[in-house]
Amino acid sequence: MARLIRDLATPAAPAPLNYREVGATARDLLPAGYHHLHHTVRVGRGRETFETAGAAVTTWRMHRSSGAQLRSRAVRAEPGAFVEVSMGLGPVRFAAPCEVIWTAYEKDRTGFAYGTRAGHPERGEESFVVDLHPDGSVWFTVTAFSRPARWYTRLAGPLVPVLQRAYARHLGRTLRRVVAG
Repeated sequence: MARLIRDLATPAAPAPLNYREVGATARDLLPAGYHHLHHTVRVGRGRETFETAGAAVTTWRMHRSSGAQLRSRAVRAEPGAFVEVSMGLGPVRFAAPCEVIWTAYEKDRTGFAYGTRAGHPERGEESFVVDLHPDGSVWFTVTAFSRPARWYTRLAGPLVPVLQRAYARHLGRTLRRVVAG
């Protein structure tokens, strides 16, 4: 049991990506053989809301405001930046080392995707994108593909996608709170 707690609590050192389909969240078709996640939620209206939401996503504020611990030397999402997101209670923490794969800093679209590195509980990629639609509505989308990479995520089986969907919903609610001030 002590080994399990140490394995879960020890932050992983930077390591290579642990999956082959790098950049797939930027395309419409996610790769086969993975659990897929696509969650979209409206977070508000207007250019100011879009800019606030985009900044919160790309400067890690959304993740940190959600209760996750996030470690990165990068001030904002840029390709190649190392990011480690961790969650848990006390000494039992799930460290998730990632690398930013792509970014979007466009007029009506802002966001990024990170891919999993060796040591992450899963293999795959997740993107976080804010879009300003022509009608002025602002939408936040989480898109991901993943499969277990560690014994404990394999053991958790069908519970992992349920938890990932719950976390995506939580991020949407968090972002709504951030933009509301």
